[in-house]
Amino acid sequence: MESVENFLNALSGWVWGPPMLVLLMGTHIFLTIRLRFIQRYIGQAIRLSLSRTSEGQGDISHFGALMTALAATIGTGNIVGVATAVAAGGPGAVLWMWLTGVFGIATKYGEAVLSIKYRTSTSTGEMAGGPMYVLERGLKLKWLGVVFACFTAIAAFGIGNMVQANSISVLLKDRLGVSPWISGFVMSVMTALVILGGVRSISRVCEILVPFMAVAYVAGCIVLLVIGCSTLPATIELIVKSAFSGQAAAGGFLGAGVLAAMRYGVARGLFSNESGLGSAPILAAAARTSNPVRQALVSSTGTFWDTVVVCLMTGLVIVNSGAWKTPGVEGASLTRAAFAFVPVLGPGILILGLLTFVFSTILGWSYYGEKAIEYLFGKSAIRPYRYLWIISVMVGSVLTLPIVWSLADIANALMAIPNLVALLALSGVIVAETRQHLWEPASSATMPADATVT
Repeated sequence: MESVENFLNALSGWVWGPPMLVLLMGTHIFLTIRLRFIQRYIGQAIRLSLSRTSEGQGDISHFGALMTALAATIGTGNIVGVATAVAAGGPGAVLWMWLTGVFGIATKYGEAVLSIKYRTSTSTGEMAGGPMYVLERGLKLKWLGVVFACFTAIAAFGIGNMVQANSISVLLKDRLGVSPWISGFVMSVMTALVILGGVRSISRVCEILVPFMAVAYVAGCIVLLVIGCSTLPATIELIVKSAFSGQAAAGGFLGAGVLAAMRYGVARGLFSNESGLGSAPILAAAARTSNPVRQALVSSTGTFWDTVVVCLMTGLVIVNSGAWKTPGVEGASLTRAAFAFVPVLGPGILILGLLTFVFSTILGWSYYGEKAIEYLFGKSAIRPYRYLWIISVMVGSVLTLPIVWSLADIANALMAIPNLVALLALSGVIVAETRQHLWEPASSATMPADATVT
């Protein structure tokens, strides 16, 4: 068993190695250039995402689609993942992580455009979309769509379910002494109450949970930064300098070069915001929208909130605390040490953030897996899938599953390859849709006045 774990760990490191990072980041930059720096519309996209109006066909509002996608995206990567990047790459990793968010906005936008353009209606009238349908209907490569759906289903049960449930049960056991059997049972019941109602039920819960958890966590981080404001200017200077010059050894920190800062910052940023992995477009396709560009702008704000805001706040707190210099402290331990520099308040913010982030990830990924299973086996497989998902929450809570984590990590990376094929091959379609609905004059029926560029 140990040899299998070592093999999977090595394979995971390879698929998330430099070639994948270059491919993902290269796609971000390529689409940013082709779309004339679509990031300049982020203010208009945020205003559009906060409006409650919905137009066109779809199952849920564009706000609900965004919140559910954010539920799946904002998770342990925004807290523990940032600490891992800092521990391995130094403070400069925070800046490189932030840049992946800035450029990743273009990819998240492009994914959503294609997903909505090529979505279809099922026999029950619900919308179905995502990279599998883009590959089948846009590129006529159904076999590649099947490959993507298979990887998505595997990744969902691992990274979106069991490893998330396990992280909550371990946290509650360590901090509050709660038995994993109790936390697992409670999580399973809560998950059942939400996902058995389908995407509309998931969306309603996420519309309430996600804004609360994100605002509460970011506000908590801001309070911690205000308390430590005397060192904040030096912290920001250190992050910027370290990103381009590396970090010399300091205290217990062994030091890291520019390449290490870039590698770990980019890797954790891409892993956190999922731009290019093909997951969020599955939810974008369910939104009620009059044209692909409208919802794509809303969808692109997900990367902004996840990495440009939440990951940045975590990174600033960790570096500003000075905990990263402590010998032998890394990953989850570094996160706890960083937030503990303000007693009671810091650990409270961390526990609240992890509990809400992880549970929301279980809800969001349940829909991604459901649509992948539906694509592979049809509507009849959905209900058995939901029951299996609930059982998996319980299993993940009480068992340590390193093999599941490695398999999910590998599948999560391999999801990106078919999705990136579609993005690059159909980039002309993305540009054409953007030109029709955004760059050229559009009627008020398709885009709000402030989002129309003449």
